[in-house]
Amino acid sequence: MTNPFIEKDESDSDDQLLVESAVGGDKKSLEQLVKRHQAWIYNIALKMVWDPVDAEDVTQETLIKIITKLSTFRGDSSFRTWAYRIAANHVINMKKRKMEYQYVSFEKYGDAIINSPDMDLPEQSSLSVDVSLLVEETKIGCMNAMLLCLDREQRLIFILGCMFNVNDEVGSEILEMSKVNFRQKLSRARRQLANFMSNKCGLMNKDNPCHCAKKTKLMMNAGHVDPDNLLFSKNYVYTIEKLVPDKIGEFNDLMEIKSSKLFREHPFQQSPDFVRSLNQILESTEFKNIFNFN
Repeated sequence: MTNPFIEKDESDSDDQLLVESAVGGDKKSLEQLVKRHQAWIYNIALKMVWDPVDAEDVTQETLIKIITKLSTFRGDSSFRTWAYRIAANHVINMKKRKMEYQYVSFEKYGDAIINSPDMDLPEQSSLSVDVSLLVEETKIGCMNAMLLCLDREQRLIFILGCMFNVNDEVGSEILEMSKVNFRQKLSRARRQLANFMSNKCGLMNKDNPCHCAKKTKLMMNAGHVDPDNLLFSKNYVYTIEKLVPDKIGEFNDLMEIKSSKLFREHPFQQSPDFVRSLNQILESTEFKNIFNFN
């Protein structure tokens, strides 16, 4: 899988050729361009909104914006910068999604964790999937909820800078800010998450009050973890860590290193095939007029 965020993006020339062909009326080139970037946009959206259904909507909205503006791409920047700037602006300014109403601050989320009861895991014989998958589902869902406690800009900067290891040059270009500002905001987001997890999360310290296995049954009862519809812990091929380049980060302490690594161990989810869902739109008269499709 092509990673668009590597520091020397040798695939950008391929993207530019596809753009030229797509704008010239080659539908297959447009479909290929979408396929090259849909998984990365989807995984950004998923971490921004928590819920996979909402993430699909956000991804489709973003892809529509990118392809409708494709004829305005002049090559003054890399296609990566141009396309992911559109994606960044969309996820920062989009309407508020349902899970963003539920997780609004670290303080409130921390109180909810402390005040929620510990429960024993359900019996394996009563489950349709391995109990370890349910614990993993609880862990990832909880950590995704932590991300929602950051404001949207900080959330996106953490996803790009810490989870996807985007460097300050690429990150500053995408977000249209200085490299210093990108680094400062990334450091602040990383520190906030590390501080929260170091005091609450059993993954950071076994003596902390919250342990995934003890909260799994509670999350099942609340409907957040469904054995018959796992959202995060199956049907993926890679972890994020396998797809992003190694980079030595400038961390202030061990807790920041540990918390960041926990997020990079999350699955990189396979995205739906948005070419299929966009086909009806691509076949509309409006799109045919934009791209002169044959």
